[in-house]
This record gives sequence, structure tokens and C-alpha cells, in this order.
Amino acid sequence: MLIEIRQFGSEQPIDRLEMEDPPHPGRWFSIDSRSFLVMQRRHRYRLRSGRYELRSVVLLVKTQKQPDDARWFLHGWVIGDPSCRFNARSPLLRCAVLPEGPCERCVHREVAP
Repeated sequence: MLIEIRQFGSEQPIDRLEMEDPPHPGRWFSIDSRSFLVMQRRHRYRLRSGRYELRSVVLLVKTQKQPDDARWFLHGWVIGDPSCRFNARSPLLRCAVLPEGPCERCVHREVAP
């Protein structure tokens, strides 16, 4: 399937490639030596013989390396310690208390009830 990769915000084209299973929002992926975080995924369809079929997928991405402390938790990737009550449970933001991390240095770290 044809995948268009575009910069999030400006929608400037980065690359076009064939990919069997394109990643969903909140996932990181790499092409060559570049690493991206998928922010949004758009589908493009075409009408053929009275039926719509998927023509291509547009991935809106941020150029970003997957953090070392990113881990899979319930719904998807999170940065930092997901058991902490202040963790945002998001691939974009670690927490409100110490967003730059690491969680091990945070004096406010506590296990969520």
C-alpha cells in the first residue's frame, strides 16, 4: 500500500513508500536512520465499480527518536513510569511535574491508587 509521510503542522512531504501495515497514531517507526512519531493517520479512497477502496494512507509525523524510557502500557506507548500517579500516559508528554524526566529523579513520584 502506498504511504505518504508528511511533516505534522506544515504537511510538507517527507517521503513516499510502500508499506504493508502502516503504523497508527502514537507509534514510532524508522525509515533508514530517521525515526518518526505518528501524530495522525488519514486514509484516501477511490470509487471503483461502485465500491470505495483504500488508495493510500497519509501519515502526519514528528521527527523524533523513541525515548529510552518509552514502554508499552495498556492502550499504547507511554513515556516514563506509567504506574506513577502524575504520568500523562502519553507518547508525547511524560508528566506535568518533571516533563523532561527521568522519572527516577522525581521527588514527587508516587504509585497511583
